[in-house]
Amino acid sequence: MTGTTMTTPVTDTEIFEGHEGGKLSVAATRPISSPRDLSVAYTPGVAKVSRAIAEDAAKAKRYTWADRLVVVVSDGTAVLGLGDIGASASLPVMEGKSVLFKTFGGLDSIPLVLDTTDVDEIIETLVRLRPSFGAVNLEDISAPRCFELEDRLKEVLDCPVMHDDQHGTAIVTLAALRGANQVLGKDISGQRVVVSGAGAAGVACARILQNAGVADVTVLDSRGIIHAGRDGLNPIKQKLAETTNAAGLRGGLGEALKGADVFLGLSGATIDESLLAGMSDDAIVFALSNPDPEVHPAAASRYAKIVATGRSDFPNQINNVLAFPGVFRGALDSGARAITENMKLAAAEAIFAVAQDDLGPDRIVPSPLDPRVAPEVAAAVAKAAEADGVV
Repeated sequence: MTGTTMTTPVTDTEIFEGHEGGKLSVAATRPISSPRDLSVAYTPGVAKVSRAIAEDAAKAKRYTWADRLVVVVSDGTAVLGLGDIGASASLPVMEGKSVLFKTFGGLDSIPLVLDTTDVDEIIETLVRLRPSFGAVNLEDISAPRCFELEDRLKEVLDCPVMHDDQHGTAIVTLAALRGANQVLGKDISGQRVVVSGAGAAGVACARILQNAGVADVTVLDSRGIIHAGRDGLNPIKQKLAETTNAAGLRGGLGEALKGADVFLGLSGATIDESLLAGMSDDAIVFALSNPDPEVHPAAASRYAKIVATGRSDFPNQINNVLAFPGVFRGALDSGARAITENMKLAAAEAIFAVAQDDLGPDRIVPSPLDPRVAPEVAAAVAKAAEADGVV
């Protein structure tokens, strides 16, 4: 079950009408239709529950929604392809994320946009709010601040924390690469992968590909190939320089793509399609920048056997919704205190397993609307969480 791409463009009127009044509401899980219902749900009955939690804080997991609630947190500094547009302008995106959590993962979620870009202030806010939620989905926060923020939150919060722009993208990218290689009869471990973009998604994709067995990953930023000895590297890029670019390449994208098996675009910049001509036979191109891919799929298809984008109007959409609902559902189902690298790898393998039912050059990942994906991902993530001992 892979679904189909859209054939009729969405109109501006349809878009704005679909967002009018927001996309979320709060619904009661218990009816209040009599004085007895009111006495149970609120005073005086609620006092007994509050007293029980005061005596044993662990009971909050059973008698409140907090343990199953995901907060979608953003400061509005890296929203979609729009950049730093601020907290209020990011809210429609965060509302949409919460809708996807409920639709695909069955999880309650609330958007929390913060009018600060200070990492310390964001951390302090979430630490103080910790009794109100069970997991944190970081979203649309600019690099390199997003790396520090996620790492520090994982240290101070005893609950799952994941920056979806990093790891959701990485999980689905790995699943898609598994699918593409299955179609082509290739082995991921023997491939050379070029990652264009060293922001949140680019760094996470490079890491997960290495963890999955890709031995030769080359990463580029706006100044070219990241390599050992290059001046002006921040700590994140310095670590990339130490662990990538096995061939010791120098230069730009043209040099990096010569003989490469996979191009992974996560930079937001367009490229000259002729650069793809230097890639190996059976090349794979994932042009994932939104809304405009680095190279148009029709042009990329002249040089690559398999092409994917992040868009829904082309085949092979690499969409984070294939990952994050199931990842958080599995983490919360298992009672995990964190989301580990093995849990991310397990999520990618689960997505790939669903795709195997109907693989083809234009079907390397399941449809984002495939109802099988989130439950399979959740089960795989929960199992990995137990194996890693974070439950």
